[in-house]
Amino acid sequence: MDTIERREEVRTEAVEMQNEGRSAIIVGASSGIGYETALRLIGRGLNVFNISRTPCALRQIHNYTADVADGDSLERAIREAALSAEGIYGLIYCAGFSMAAPIEYASEKDYRYLFEVNYFGALRAIRAIVPFLKEKGGRIILVSSMASIFPIAFDCFYSSSKAAVDMLVKGASIELEPYHIHVSSIQPGGTSTAFTFKRKIYSDIESGEYAPKVKRAAEALARMEQGGMSAGEVAKAVAEAFCEKNPPLLLQCGGWNKFYAVAKRVLPEKTAHYLNRKVYRQ
Repeated sequence: MDTIERREEVRTEAVEMQNEGRSAIIVGASSGIGYETALRLIGRGLNVFNISRTPCALRQIHNYTADVADGDSLERAIREAALSAEGIYGLIYCAGFSMAAPIEYASEKDYRYLFEVNYFGALRAIRAIVPFLKEKGGRIILVSSMASIFPIAFDCFYSSSKAAVDMLVKGASIELEPYHIHVSSIQPGGTSTAFTFKRKIYSDIESGEYAPKVKRAAEALARMEQGGMSAGEVAKAVAEAFCEKNPPLLLQCGGWNKFYAVAKRVLPEKTAHYLNRKVYRQ
């Protein structure tokens, strides 16, 4: 074994020892980023609990069933998991929903459901886990999106919900800092997961005169996602932030996304808006 391999082995052992006896709750570990995050946390020596509608297939996972859009079932599952966990250290919220639809014709039922999953579910998760973290501190990570910075054409509901998530993180971070509870937002860009194919896309009839633009925007977004980062790359950033002593408040995944975030702050708003329109062929 060469020196580099030995150093990596020692570092891995040190990380596992540091996390021994710690437990993490992941909301949405049955697939995608949540599943990959569970794998990495298990590898770091944490006990992992999953909360989702369908169970996570990993044999090391403790599964609890809940629908994030149903506040009572989500909060109950978090409390049950936290009470059964040894050394609860924190929570990661990965649940999400997206839809391609024009504002004018979008169903109130659809966009309210989107906010229930993306924003209110995250809020309920924070409220449910905080009482278990106040004594010893811990971590809360919400998986947001670069869409909170650059809006997605014909999915302004998703972008709005993720912008709300980022502001929730900023506010919660201030309130919970005295209890040594670190709250972070992870902002992936396009990520290749099954999430792309679960997006609700309005039909031509539902979209009316916007139909061609809705179709172009949805296709552009799908290409961006499937040609983007892997779920494992994003999960690596999530797991590292979860285990860091002083995790970042907002973290963009990948070099290009960090660059885009800086560019957004530098560019005039009209220029950023123009470039964003071009991405979605609007």
